[in-house]
Amino acid sequence: MLRDLARTGAGAVLVVLIMFIGSLVLWIGTPLLWLWIGSQVQGSTSSLGAALGTMFVGVIATIALLASVLGKLSNVYRANCRARGRGDPGHYVLEGVLVVSAGFTLVAFVVWFFLFAGASPVPLGIQL
Repeated sequence: MLRDLARTGAGAVLVVLIMFIGSLVLWIGTPLLWLWIGSQVQGSTSSLGAALGTMFVGVIATIALLASVLGKLSNVYRANCRARGRGDPGHYVLEGVLVVSAGFTLVAFVVWFFLFAGASPVPLGIQL
C-alpha cells in the first residue's frame, strides 16, 4: 500500500495523511468534544436530558459532516490517481484509513484505560 501511495505523488500522500487525521478526529475528537459540551450543558441547566439530547444531536451532526469531508477527500485521492494514469482505486484507501485509525484508536484507548486511568482489569474484592 505504501508503494502505491508513493507512486501517486506527494499530493495524494498528503490527502491520505489528512484523511487519517480526520479519521482520528472522527473516533477520538468527536466523542470528547461532545462529552465536554454535554457536561457544560448539564452544569448550566442541571438537566441530564438536555445534556444527552445536545450530545446526541451534536455527535450525529459532527459524524455526518466528517463523513462527508472524508468522502470528498477520497474523491480527491481517486482523481489524483486517475490523473496519473493509475486507474480508479475506488474508496479502498478511505476504507483502509478508517480501519487503521479505528485500530489505532482502540489500542490507544486500551493503553490509556489500563495504564493511565487507574482502572483494574480485575474488579476489586475478588481474590484470584
